[in-house]
Amino acid sequence: MPLEFPYEITPPDPPAVIEDKAGYVEKWLSEREAIHPSPVSSQMQPSLNKYTSKLRNRKRELIGLSETCLRDCLPHLDVGDAFEVLGKPALAPLIEEEVASTSSPEAEAIRQELVDVLSGHAVLMMPESSSNPSFAPWSARYSGHQFGSWAGQLGDGRAISIHVTPHPEDAETTYELQLKGPGRTPFSRTADGLAVLRSSIREYLCSEAMRALSIPTTRSLSLISLPDLPVIRERKETACIFTRVAESFIRIGNFEALSPPSNSFFFGGGQQAADYEALRKLGEWTARRVLKLQGIDWEAGDAWGKELLFDVARRNARMVAAWQAYGFMHGVMNTDNISILGLTIDYGPYAFMDVFDPYHICNHSDGEGRYAYKYQPNMIVYACRALLDALAPLIGAEAAQGNKAVQPGWASSITPETLVSWHTVGKHLPKAEMERILEETCAAEYGNLMRKRLGLRREDKRTSARSRLAFFHTGMMKGSDIERMETFVKGILSGTPDPDSMDYGPAAEQWLAWLDKYSARIESERNGQEWAGEADFDSARQDAAKNANPRFVLRQWVLEELIKKVEGDHDSGKRIMAKAMQMACKPFEPWGAEGDDTPSDKLSAEIREERRLCGLGDKRLLGFQCSCSS
Repeated sequence: MPLEFPYEITPPDPPAVIEDKAGYVEKWLSEREAIHPSPVSSQMQPSLNKYTSKLRNRKRELIGLSETCLRDCLPHLDVGDAFEVLGKPALAPLIEEEVASTSSPEAEAIRQELVDVLSGHAVLMMPESSSNPSFAPWSARYSGHQFGSWAGQLGDGRAISIHVTPHPEDAETTYELQLKGPGRTPFSRTADGLAVLRSSIREYLCSEAMRALSIPTTRSLSLISLPDLPVIRERKETACIFTRVAESFIRIGNFEALSPPSNSFFFGGGQQAADYEALRKLGEWTARRVLKLQGIDWEAGDAWGKELLFDVARRNARMVAAWQAYGFMHGVMNTDNISILGLTIDYGPYAFMDVFDPYHICNHSDGEGRYAYKYQPNMIVYACRALLDALAPLIGAEAAQGNKAVQPGWASSITPETLVSWHTVGKHLPKAEMERILEETCAAEYGNLMRKRLGLRREDKRTSARSRLAFFHTGMMKGSDIERMETFVKGILSGTPDPDSMDYGPAAEQWLAWLDKYSARIESERNGQEWAGEADFDSARQDAAKNANPRFVLRQWVLEELIKKVEGDHDSGKRIMAKAMQMACKPFEPWGAEGDDTPSDKLSAEIREERRLCGLGDKRLLGFQCSCSS
């Protein structure tokens, strides 16, 4: 059903009967579009013009800005006095004297311009001229399979890309800036195109947390709250615009939109006919400019279809292996949410697992458990098969002409029989190789990551996958160190969600039996080449394991608490969120005085809060599920 309209439409003055209410609303909205030229700062590209609205000036408040995204992707972006305005990151209330601002009028103006552009209040565009092509914001069309069913055309319903800029140290690497939640797009269908503060905070924090864990991901740049704009979801909330950054936001669904499955029943709102020439253009652009495929002689006309497919498979296999190794669950692995670059994208009802359960479902809208933790690798296989199906006619055509790339107009005059033949051949030829790549890449990457988490370096397929053992060393298994071993096992078992109801004896016996095998596995590496050059094997192994096992995890209870604090008070909430972002970006640091036995009540308020956020939290929130509306 259509959502409640979020804008308060001003009635005509003087009052009049409105016959065409929809037309009046559209006219009212169009009058508030950013189409009026406005002065720009010195950091804008000379060829870009800035446009604003004369009738729209809602309150917009910067509440988050990512230092790590700026450092990695946009080091040339001047943010003025933005970080001074955001304040010092802190979990505990700050007791300090008010310090006079050192900001300059120029820095304030740059920050305000940043807020205006990243909130959608101002728009960067460039009219077409004899020397330059035109430039304007855009949303992309894509289709997809949702929960295993063909949904037809979807598209960026609440995402608008506003800029593309090269990295100053590598002109071949460009970053696309995309606003999430700025309003309606051509693909919003019955929705309002807005995002709420709650979901925006979740994606803002997790994108950078994933990067810190070396999991491929889109990046977070900013959060701008629109506190005066109400949004109806499961409850009445306020709007927020989140800016994310990536080299490309192209998805498998973009290919499906141009080469949809034939004779498929779907529950969506329509699907345009196949456009095979557009499929060729998108594929060539993706292969050459986005994936930068190696080993293809473009001038000689080498085929690229299969190589694009295989590269996407490798990237997504590595991504999902990292999800599994760190207990991350995406929740909505529809094919339109799977990145061509193998990036984690579209953070909705995601979660990091609190207590291991291979069948855990983080999305309460996923009643059948399709996207449960255990099945995530299978869902990447499903998505890559969908990409194969979309590319099959092109791959088949390449095979038919001696493994050469298709040319412009390649499918304009073919018969339906030829198209079916190409599709059949193209789907069969690379399928086995694609699935081999997926399986082997995922298994190898998962094994590498789990060895790191266990403090091991030599591959041994018999090694069991357990973590949280950075402080274990084999001397504990010796008879003279029984007391220390028992203390260690108690420490492990105390991390369970309900230690009081656990049968300690059998649990401890199982751990001791496993630790005995683990100890032997560690000892087998002590004098091996894997650790050659390390002065102290035990210390080196412990340090390596600590650097692979995060002290701080962005758990559901942490997110829920942060969201409530920011919703309740932006001024204090944005400082707390900034500190949580710091912890998420450095997850292996000893937050909360890790390893220090000082009782919590003897620690400073800030360190005490750090320690609390590193815990399991309220048992009632263990396994907490979100909905897609997040």
